[in-house]
Amino acid sequence: MSLIQTGKLQLNSTHPVAVTGGDTSTFTQVTFPTPFPAGSTVIVTPFVQTFNGPETPGLRIANVTTSGFKIRLNELHAAGKVTSDGTHAEETIGWIATTV
Repeated sequence: MSLIQTGKLQLNSTHPVAVTGGDTSTFTQVTFPTPFPAGSTVIVTPFVQTFNGPETPGLRIANVTTSGFKIRLNELHAAGKVTSDGTHAEETIGWIATTV
């Protein structure tokens, strides 16, 4: 049986584009309303709900656990080239988390 939780948050970016794998120092911690059962495998899918900044906001997710995850806006970075300055206006981010 799968368990599902949903939520939303306001998120912006005041930092350059993140390009170093594993560096989550500029991420925001999200805590699930109710932790999933211990030992569960949790998958988080985020969606940008608004269109407030001129560049396309990418989303990065890290450190998904049964109690939450980390997230940040990360404007598009393609072919090893930064295509924006990384700062981005506040957007509404919706997310769904489920067990598998």
